[in-house]
Amino acid sequence: MCGITGYWSHQPLQPTAKNTIYNMVETLHHRGPDGYGYHFDQEHGLAMGHARLSIIDLETGDQPLFNRDRSLALTVNGEFYDYKRIRTGLRLEGFHFSTKSDSEIALPLYEKFGLDFIGKLRGEFAFALFDQRRQRLLLVRDRFGIKPLFYHVGKNAVVYGSEIKSLFAHPAVPRAFSKEGVLHQMMHTMVPGTSAFEGVHAVLPGHFLIIEKTKGGFDVRQQKYWDMDFPHLNEHDSSILPDQHIENVKEALTDAVAFRLEADVPVGCYLSGGIDSCSMLGLASSMQQSPVQAFTISFDHAAYDESAIAREMANATGAEQEEIKLAADELYGDNFIKTAWHAERTFYNTLGVAKWCMSKRVNECNYRVVVTGEGSDELFGGYPAFKRDMFLHGMIGDAEKHIGAMDESNKLFKGAILSENQISHPALDAVCGFTPSWIQSWMQALAVARPLLHDDLLAELKDYDPIVAIANSFDASQLDKRHPLDKAQYTWIKTMLECQILNWGGDRVDMANSMESRPAFLDHHVADVAKAIPPSLRIRGNTEKWVLREAMKHILPEVLYKREKFAFMAPPAHTSDSKRQAIQELKNRFLNEDAIKKAGLFDPARLKAFLKGYQEDKDPVSLVRKDALINHLLVLHILNEQFVQVERKAMGSLVGEEAMA
Repeated sequence: MCGITGYWSHQPLQPTAKNTIYNMVETLHHRGPDGYGYHFDQEHGLAMGHARLSIIDLETGDQPLFNRDRSLALTVNGEFYDYKRIRTGLRLEGFHFSTKSDSEIALPLYEKFGLDFIGKLRGEFAFALFDQRRQRLLLVRDRFGIKPLFYHVGKNAVVYGSEIKSLFAHPAVPRAFSKEGVLHQMMHTMVPGTSAFEGVHAVLPGHFLIIEKTKGGFDVRQQKYWDMDFPHLNEHDSSILPDQHIENVKEALTDAVAFRLEADVPVGCYLSGGIDSCSMLGLASSMQQSPVQAFTISFDHAAYDESAIAREMANATGAEQEEIKLAADELYGDNFIKTAWHAERTFYNTLGVAKWCMSKRVNECNYRVVVTGEGSDELFGGYPAFKRDMFLHGMIGDAEKHIGAMDESNKLFKGAILSENQISHPALDAVCGFTPSWIQSWMQALAVARPLLHDDLLAELKDYDPIVAIANSFDASQLDKRHPLDKAQYTWIKTMLECQILNWGGDRVDMANSMESRPAFLDHHVADVAKAIPPSLRIRGNTEKWVLREAMKHILPEVLYKREKFAFMAPPAHTSDSKRQAIQELKNRFLNEDAIKKAGLFDPARLKAFLKGYQEDKDPVSLVRKDALINHLLVLHILNEQFVQVERKAMGSLVGEEAMA
């Protein structure tokens, strides 16, 4: 697990090239504090950098990596699993290896299979591979977007990196918000492949870029190599009985966890009170000889705290549990600001801050790797919004009864992950046949947020509909002839999984403290098993994730096996006086009149009225939504201070570098 960055220029490297790449790598120190590596190809204008977090092959795994004649150069962030078997097979065919690193298998696989080599890789990864003979640069991202990878295409240089801050260390990359990006940050839902910043794009999950030089610039082609392709309606194999689906899940998850326990350093587990992380701990405890170290977040509000169930699971498995107790002091203040710097996007709930605090404690306990439960709800139909769509559009009996019971048990989260009423949009209706429930709450947030924008931004965005942009980003062929539950899961996976769950809920806050998280559920072999499960078994009656529950039945506490899905969120600011005071201190700093005017993103008078209305509001649903919007407002102004208005590091040393774009 590491950080990668670099650039490819039309001109030969200038004398200042080393300063540029050194600065770019330095911004990723938190991702790789164990050493930096560089590759300079002066003639061809290529500079590659790598910040290493040593987890596998601690002695000889430094990067960049090269093939025998050094015509290929590789930098990798992430893990390739099953690498020992693959490496042995390649050795038997005569391929050369100079390290014991899992990363090195990408080089001979590319030499053997060409661009088809990506499909041979299993794991979570983002990497850059330069082919000197063909004069092409490949930027590759894993199937679900577990590992981040951003890029900027200028007139004379392509710049890339694991995090946007590494791109900003190159003088060719402008520091400015995207006007559309600001609107999407406020409604929390981003268009896949975009960021909050102008000219900064994300490589799409399951895709890779082929970059080649042209006479006038660069030819950049994005190519898909994998997708979550659910079967068409009525194409599920009816000969597979429920018990076989249960066995398939057991087998796939066992393999996925076993691979993710492979490391040359100790591996722990994140443990909440949910089925997902409890399943991970149960499986890991069965495989490891020594007790597993589990890490649990505890909140100071009983309605949001799941630590009691987590303790029960830890006791049942003999795990050694570290409990991190979090209150207002930990969820706001400097920790909130640091989380924004690492996430590089807004977050609606301080769960991201809580997870930053947890990864910090993991690091302090001398752990660098944990297995996590992210991805289970996406694959097995766990979220309340999925259940609502199943009941409304999936032709299940007693829909109103089920919806009423579900809404009552999830009333804490209305205004954020669930809307209080049904709304729709024609663009989503056109591509899905309905408007997925998961986005409806954010559409309602958009209606409140859009009028807060500065008049200049409103004028520029008057013809821009963010819901249309999101709807148009989906591959319609993957939605055609699919079950409503498949459509709900697919659209969430393409948006919120990558830009929320795996961002401020995953890699960005874990790697902020040099800690690698491994979400075993997002192994693509597990995904293949999950998508084959008929929707009526994924959500059976009123029971979400039914097949997974049955597969993990004997390692879960009974209370958890029978419990309905409960969203893992931090208590919002309105839930206690201490949190109200803590967020007020942030508002005083970042949402004062001078700061609002300086940023120029929002209308000061309308924003002041909104904040006043928040103080006076007593409606719990409205408060949950306004809490989310205030978090977005704060983070946008924090990002403005951190990235847009800040002076470049060592700017003087960069003058004269490829300052073009």
